[in-house]
Amino acid sequence: MRKFRVVPRGRDELWLLLASLALVAVTLATLNLAGEVLEGDTQHFDERILAALRTAEDPSRPVGPAWLHTAAQDLTALGGATVLGLTVVAVVGFLMLQGRYRNAAFILVASVGGWVLNNLLKELFARPRPSVVPHLRDVVTLSFPSGHALTSAVVFLTLGALLMRVAEKRIVKFYCMAVAMTATLLVGATRVYLGVHYPTDVLAGWLIGFAWALFCWLVARALDRRAGLGRERAET
Repeated sequence: MRKFRVVPRGRDELWLLLASLALVAVTLATLNLAGEVLEGDTQHFDERILAALRTAEDPSRPVGPAWLHTAAQDLTALGGATVLGLTVVAVVGFLMLQGRYRNAAFILVASVGGWVLNNLLKELFARPRPSVVPHLRDVVTLSFPSGHALTSAVVFLTLGALLMRVAEKRIVKFYCMAVAMTATLLVGATRVYLGVHYPTDVLAGWLIGFAWALFCWLVARALDRRAGLGRERAET
C-alpha cells in the first residue's frame, strides 16, 4: 500500500491570512480615498501637484530635461490597452501550449476582469480629466480611477506572482515581484507627469489594481488547495 505523507500547511495558511488582511486593508483605503474624491476634498491637492510639474512660464512644458518627457511618453505606453493586451495574449498562448491551462485561465480572468472593473468604475465616478494643465497625451475616457495604473497593476502583479511560483530561489522571487511593482509605479507616475490624471486617480488605480490582483491570487490559491486536498484523499 502506498504511504501517504502529510505536508505541513502552517506557513501556507499564514500567507493566506496575511494576504486576506492586506486585501481588507487596501479595500478600506480605497473606499476612503474614493469618498474624499467624490466630496472634492482632494481637488486642491491634485491641482497643486499637477501645476508643480509644469514650468511657471509655460504650463504646456513639463519640468525636467527633454529626455524625461520622451521617456514618460514611452513608459506610459506600457500601461496602454494595446501593449497589455498583446502581453496577456502572448503569455496565455504560451501557457496553453505548455499545457498549463489553469495558469492561463488565471492570467486571462484576472486581466479581463481588471479591464471590466476599470470601465465600470470610470462610469460610476464620472470624474472629468484634469483641466489645470494642458494634456501631453491624447485621452478619451474619464479620469477616476486611472485605467493605466489599474490595469498595469493587475497584469504586471499577476504575471509577477506567476513567475514567483515558478522561481525556486528566494532572491529570484523577490526580483520578479520587484520588477512588476517598479513597472506599475512608473506607468502610474507618467500619467500624472503628462497631466492626463490627477494623483488621486493614479493612487486609486494602484490600490484597486493591487486589490483585484490579490483577490484573484487568493481565489487561485483556494482552488489549488481544494484540488490538492482532493488528490490527497484519492491517494489515501
